[in-house]
Amino acid sequence: MQSRAPLRWPFAKMHGLGNDFVVVDTRDRTLDMSPTLARALADRHRGVGFDQLAVIAPGDALTITFYNADGSMSAACGNATRCIAAQEMARTGACSLQIDVTGRGTLSAVLRPDGVTAVNMGPPQLDWQDIPLAEATDTLHLPIDGDPVGTGMGNPHCTFFVEDVASVDLTRRGAEIENHPLFPERTNVQFAQITGPDHIRMRVWERGTGITLASGSSSCATAVAAHRRGLTGRAVTLDLDGGTLEIDWRDDGVWMAGPTAHVFDGTLTQSFLDSL
Repeated sequence: MQSRAPLRWPFAKMHGLGNDFVVVDTRDRTLDMSPTLARALADRHRGVGFDQLAVIAPGDALTITFYNADGSMSAACGNATRCIAAQEMARTGACSLQIDVTGRGTLSAVLRPDGVTAVNMGPPQLDWQDIPLAEATDTLHLPIDGDPVGTGMGNPHCTFFVEDVASVDLTRRGAEIENHPLFPERTNVQFAQITGPDHIRMRVWERGTGITLASGSSSCATAVAAHRRGLTGRAVTLDLDGGTLEIDWRDDGVWMAGPTAHVFDGTLTQSFLDSL
């Protein structure tokens, strides 16, 4: 692939609870992103490595497009949205901002007084056709072994409530459910265990990526599913493999708050781009 990128192309490496991202800002540059380039960047041995890639589009508004590690596009990525919001508010000195996410719409972010960044991931999608599912189905009890809940957060989610998340074969079950025929666009998969009042332990298999240490949209979907099942209130704490998130399903959407990390900045070379 011939790239029109300059000789050295800058990027940022970030993570939220170990759910890691490459962020490429094209607001003052031109880079033709493609599934091939996204997959090459995702390679942890020959590229940079990430769970998701975030591309900030040109224009006055903060507009983000997401890619999975397999090069497919994702309509939502909560941890990356929160990380980028934190960086942008630090850069501008603002305490709130609006983010346009391709496929999800405009999301609000705020910097809380305690220094934690919170993002409103929007209202959950609870109807089968909006998730989407392949056929009309009760989304609170999907016809899949294990009785999972279906939820849309701009991307599809399938949440199983289990007695012990540590005993789940996440590699086998995650891959199996991701490609279940009930999900025409594949799905993210969560296994959740209620560990206390409004407290959940969760493990995640992300569509197009595999096992991840955390997932913001999966955390939102699991909190929504738990409340719909009557297992928790609307505000919950979720413990993931990489750390803890706070989720609050309010009237205006599902708010997610947690730590962010900007690990390093780097550059892609022309030789790397031209080798694709």
